[in-house]
Amino acid sequence: MEFIALVIAIVAAFIARKATMRTEELNARLTRLEASLAGGIRPAGLATETSVAPPIVPETTASETETAERVPSAPPPLPTGGAPYQRPVEDTARTSAATSAEAPEARIGFEERIGTRWVVWVGGLTLALGGIFLVKYSIEAGLISDKVRVLLGGLFALALLAVGEVARRKENLSSIAPLPIANIPAILTAAGTAVAFATVYAAYALYGFLTPPVAFVLLGAVALGTLAAALLHGPALAGLGVVGAFVTPVLVSSDKPDYWALYIYIAIVTAAAFALARIRMWRWLAVTTIVFSAVWMAPGIDNVATFAPHAFHMIAGFALAAVMVVAGFMFGPTAEPGRIERVSSFSLDVFLAGAMVLVLTNNHADASLIVFALLVAATFVIAWRTDSAVGAIGAAALFVFVVFAEWAVRANPDLAVVAGGPLPGIGTRADDGSISMHLIAAAGFGAAFGAAGFLAQGRSIGAIVPVVWAAAGVFTPLALLVALYARIAHLDRSIPFAIIAIAVAAAFAAITEVLTRREARPGQMIATALYATGTLAALALAFTFALEKGWLTIALALMSLGTAWISMKRPIPFLRSLAAILAGIVVLRIGYEPRIAGNDLGTTPIFNWLLLGYGIPAASFWLGSYFLRKRGDDAPLRSVEAAAILFTVLLAFTEIRHYINNGNIYRTSATLIEFGLQVCAALAMAIGLERLCMRTNSIIHNIGALLLTWFAGLAILFGLFFMENPAIWRIEIAGKFVNPLILGYAIPAILALLLSYAVAGRRAAAYANTIAAGALVLALAYITLEIRRLYHGPFLDSSRTFDAEQYTYSVAWLVFGVVLLGIGLLLPSQRARLASAVMIAITVLKVFLIDMSNLTGAYRAFSFIGLGLVLVAIGWLYQRILFRQTKTPPAHPAA
Repeated sequence: MEFIALVIAIVAAFIARKATMRTEELNARLTRLEASLAGGIRPAGLATETSVAPPIVPETTASETETAERVPSAPPPLPTGGAPYQRPVEDTARTSAATSAEAPEARIGFEERIGTRWVVWVGGLTLALGGIFLVKYSIEAGLISDKVRVLLGGLFALALLAVGEVARRKENLSSIAPLPIANIPAILTAAGTAVAFATVYAAYALYGFLTPPVAFVLLGAVALGTLAAALLHGPALAGLGVVGAFVTPVLVSSDKPDYWALYIYIAIVTAAAFALARIRMWRWLAVTTIVFSAVWMAPGIDNVATFAPHAFHMIAGFALAAVMVVAGFMFGPTAEPGRIERVSSFSLDVFLAGAMVLVLTNNHADASLIVFALLVAATFVIAWRTDSAVGAIGAAALFVFVVFAEWAVRANPDLAVVAGGPLPGIGTRADDGSISMHLIAAAGFGAAFGAAGFLAQGRSIGAIVPVVWAAAGVFTPLALLVALYARIAHLDRSIPFAIIAIAVAAAFAAITEVLTRREARPGQMIATALYATGTLAALALAFTFALEKGWLTIALALMSLGTAWISMKRPIPFLRSLAAILAGIVVLRIGYEPRIAGNDLGTTPIFNWLLLGYGIPAASFWLGSYFLRKRGDDAPLRSVEAAAILFTVLLAFTEIRHYINNGNIYRTSATLIEFGLQVCAALAMAIGLERLCMRTNSIIHNIGALLLTWFAGLAILFGLFFMENPAIWRIEIAGKFVNPLILGYAIPAILALLLSYAVAGRRAAAYANTIAAGALVLALAYITLEIRRLYHGPFLDSSRTFDAEQYTYSVAWLVFGVVLLGIGLLLPSQRARLASAVMIAITVLKVFLIDMSNLTGAYRAFSFIGLGLVLVAIGWLYQRILFRQTKTPPAHPAA
């Protein structure tokens, strides 16, 4: 305590020294002012105080000019209109300091910063906290009675307010410019108002000295006093006063909280702060007040017993924001037509969000739903009157969907089941709101949003306003329809909901037709596109409700196609993005359930749910990408193209797995036939994409072709040549000539050869030659395995090789090389001739390395004789046909 007293004494001495220096400076200024007035000179500042033009004055000396410049001028009048929440000119006291034309002040030093600013800030905060903590200490120590304690708190607040006002008047009279960011009178006054708030609240909530009406009057008086003081002292007082007022219930608390007293107090403080923000056009003060009000929504909101005071807080805050914050409505600032003002919309959004949380935490009780509906209806009225609050319509639509979506999930716990079990709090309760009330509310919300979205078209001069109305009018009825379908029909087939969806689609189609025939107005094109998209969405939902669950995937894909078609007719960038978003939703849908219809997939090959669930979306995305490409190549187009390729690939692969595994696409094992079919499908699709890429130059088609080629190569290498190679593993090959070897090796060889020709000239030569080499290896493997099947039967993994078998290998390979040579000569094709050379070289190596050592008797002789004859014949063909040289006849001498 002694140390604190010493510090206070030092600070007091320092402040006293500063006050003495300022007094001396004041006397000098007054002396110069009297001298200038005695000489007949009228300072510039005084000239502005009269309504007539200033007289012409004689030239003055430098000192007189400096004296005249330091005299404050009268403040200009406050603005009466303009854009919302623009900061006006300050009041008389602050204008006097701001308009002083003294020389620019030097850089502020450390001593000046501490002595003139930091001490003031800390001192003001200390005074406010000191008064509050003094009350708490007196309570804990039991020093004085409750009435004396409250009386002393009030006297301390009055003392601070009086000292602050006296200091402000002295500064104005002496023309001493106060520091804008460390104004001593403003900070003293702010500390006094904070203590006054705490004292009155403690007298009402803690001790019961005041009845609610008296407490309401006193708190209102303190709030009005704070408002009046802030008008004179500037934003410093407003900031400290608002923070202190909202923090007071935390510092002065009770073991038995009274929520009614708390929220009445919060309402009074909110009203005072909003009024001050409106008068001074302080945007920051309005936002700060809204944030603090939102924070005070949280205490006890999950307690059903405190529903009434919480509902009062939501309604009172919403009403105050509408009356004083929303631009262009009642007492709000002036609004700019056709423009959505962020603070106006945000002020309504916060209290709408609080009402939504109130519904969720009170288990959708009827009373909470009524409060929420009233605030949504009030939002409609306000947004209809002023465009500045239209942004709250979008938030209201989202909050309505959240309320009904949570209601649907609450009744269907299986919709919220995760790996660890159902989410906590999911499931119906005895105190849940009635279904009839929710149905009535949903019908009202859907009709209100839909009708308002249509009627708002053409009312505003801004383009964004009708778009927001249209988006809310389309989204809300569809979202509510989905939520009610999930709650009542439990995502099962429902003809009544399908009929409702068709009716909604008809309404949206009629609105689209009406808007199309109107003359062009701001935002009308986008609104028309939104209603056309809503028509397609409603039809898609009708199919979903009327048909089985797997039709949802098909409906969303068709909706993406329709959106792409509309974007071609109406070049609106949003529609292109919407088509891509819908395609992404379909991709996520099949990621959740690749079987489309779940356990109802069945075992019928080809003609099953996979054909519908993957084939129709694939066709929709291909056609949608065709429509989107007509308007340019951008990210939405590439997304739809990628979805088209993905669904085409998945259609082929899932149908193959479904056929091979008798309907079980989740089976982990694979067979030679499955690998062969998947390789054939991948190579065929790669050929198609290579051809398509030549026309579109699409990077997605290019990447898709590369990925499919790589997949086929890896499947050939690891699947056909290792995992399912019948020469290595005991795999049955049924049939002598028509057997799985055709699917596994012969057809992939042909497709790989065609792919090598498709990429020739477009990609690197090494890429095409590698694919051609793969085709040659596949063909050689097929020939070899077929010969082995002839000699060993259905199982080819025997380690024994017969002499006749070895001789047959040599003959077959040699014939294969000759056939390739013939093809190369007839086409002509250098690649085929090179492949022939490779095959013949392999045959030569086999004859000399294997046949010479393993074959005996006539097989060895015939092997070499046949090889020799073929080599000679090949040489003759090259000499006589391919590289035939003609001699040029000698020229005859001229006559």
